[in-house]
Amino acid sequence: MEKNSHGLHKLSAAGLLVTLGIIYGDIGTSPLYVLNAIIGKNAINTDTIKGAISCIFWTLTLQTTIKYVILTLRADNNGEGGIFSLYALIRKTKIKWLLFPAIIGGCTLLADGIITPPISVSSAIEGIKTMYPSFPEDKIMYIVIIILTVLFGIQQFGTKFIGKFFGPVMLLWFGMLGTLGIIQTFLNLEILSALNPYYAYKLLAEHGGYLYLGAVFLCTTGAEALYSDLGHCGKQNIRISWIFVKTTLILNYLGQGAWLIQHDGQTLEQAGITNPFYGVMPEWFLPVGIAIATLAAIVASQALISGSFTLINEAIRLNFWPRVKIKYPTELKGQLYIPSLNWLLWAGCIFIVLYFEKAAAMEAAYGLAIVLTMLMTTTLLNFYMILKRYHKAFIWTIIPIYVIIEMAFLYACMHKFGEGGYITLIIAFVLFAVMTCWYFARKIRNRFVEFVKLDKYLPVLEDLSKDESVPKYATNLVYLTSADNRYEIESKIIYSIMNNNPKRADIYWFAHVHVVDEPYTMEYRVCEFIHDDVIRVDFRLGFRIAPKFNKMFAQVVKDMQKRGEVDLMSRYTSLNKHKVMGDFRYVLIEKFMSYDNALPFYEKLILDGYSILKKMGLSEEKAFGLDPGSVTIEKFPLKISNTKAIKLTRVD
Repeated sequence: MEKNSHGLHKLSAAGLLVTLGIIYGDIGTSPLYVLNAIIGKNAINTDTIKGAISCIFWTLTLQTTIKYVILTLRADNNGEGGIFSLYALIRKTKIKWLLFPAIIGGCTLLADGIITPPISVSSAIEGIKTMYPSFPEDKIMYIVIIILTVLFGIQQFGTKFIGKFFGPVMLLWFGMLGTLGIIQTFLNLEILSALNPYYAYKLLAEHGGYLYLGAVFLCTTGAEALYSDLGHCGKQNIRISWIFVKTTLILNYLGQGAWLIQHDGQTLEQAGITNPFYGVMPEWFLPVGIAIATLAAIVASQALISGSFTLINEAIRLNFWPRVKIKYPTELKGQLYIPSLNWLLWAGCIFIVLYFEKAAAMEAAYGLAIVLTMLMTTTLLNFYMILKRYHKAFIWTIIPIYVIIEMAFLYACMHKFGEGGYITLIIAFVLFAVMTCWYFARKIRNRFVEFVKLDKYLPVLEDLSKDESVPKYATNLVYLTSADNRYEIESKIIYSIMNNNPKRADIYWFAHVHVVDEPYTMEYRVCEFIHDDVIRVDFRLGFRIAPKFNKMFAQVVKDMQKRGEVDLMSRYTSLNKHKVMGDFRYVLIEKFMSYDNALPFYEKLILDGYSILKKMGLSEEKAFGLDPGSVTIEKFPLKISNTKAIKLTRVD
């Protein structure tokens, strides 16, 4: 398959390095803020630190390693991962309500992506305060805004060049994490006892540990990215590299813990440090450490931005999101740029920075959305296991365990709601409203589209194409049809050809695009109803393939010409004589709501929302990449329901 052409899905040194740069940005930068969030402004307590380190270790083991690296990566859709890929896998179960976990998971993942870049970059830049305690906080905020603005600004040029540095940067980052952690751990080996689950139990049972769980959860927020980016690296590279990544993360958490318990009874301010992450660094190393941390935070932010583009592209193909402009800045497979989403994300990130001002405040808004994503993934994973006939005892053991774990984290994160968690939930709710409105409006509209048998109209089409009394509209007339059945056509297309200014053409083309659950399928089938006169082309495209209809259709026509199946020369005598190619005219039919409708309130509300979203999105010709000069737009009323008959009385 095309996705394996670069060879990075196979286990290799290059694949492992690329995986470090793409997959682990979010979870890899968590040591910047996790223990800082746990301590806060409270006095350092040895039992609390050991309990927190124990909770972190077992969270990374149970949640990240077992659930995602071992179990969830098995649910690959022809090598692709992510919550929409998982939904595409289980959609064949025909369980309609599974649509909602998929949409909720996608929305909360996007919402979380808005806060990850600000908190990662802010946590890194705030290391300056460790070197220069009097450094103004507002200047740190401005530096963060500048970095984020530059990062979002370069997206339009693609990341082919800077992407080459992601792997080495993250290798350097994880190497630094592990080295600093080992040094501090050897200075205080007592911290190794924190790996005993007893300390996690003790924290939860005796020290009101559920209050700390919300901060502990931050250590695994990037776990969902391991699954979402499966298609970029392959499961073997992810699983092997995770051994190295987890080791360095745990070593750094242990090192921070060792440093903290040396300051038992003090607050971080009294210990003369703003963040334990920088506390483990020698003073001479701080400038280098801050620079590496900033680079790692930028890589983490880039990974989330790219992941958001991919997620929205999938949502468009699955009819969850309005069509928007998508650009392909490089030839790299899967790399795309969505201008509208890019600047929406930028605006969201800048708002977060200005609203919360510093990383410690952002921690309150972080995690609540992503725990909902994980719960939705668990829900869909349950049905995937059922579909794949996993042993019932295994399903009934694993799924309840993770529901309990994630519900506990959700409960712990709920206390963040009033402190800033509501921000990400509001963003997620707005995204959810857009996706559900778009999806169900299309369902309502499609439910009332009328189809007719094409063979009934073939004689008329054949006669019309030869009727010289009707002015020729085009040599090749192309209609896009939504009819899945190749022997059917929308009645409005027949009306357009025969009744709405009759359109004579030498060849009538009907093209249909069907989105399949496999991510990278690119197939087409041709059906000639009347040779060189009425032809239908059916495209089967994967949900990660952009519908570049103009190029695809041109390729189909070119292939048919090579096979001698169609004559593309102009049928005008003078032009045919000089071997001039025939013209193509595309007709797109836009449906609008008829005033003659009596709809239930909720359906009218959904369709009104759909109309607003459609105006904000791309037009049909731009969405399919058609040249506006060769496109005709026809508007037809969508008459969904009849109003009561009007009683008129004739008076003579």
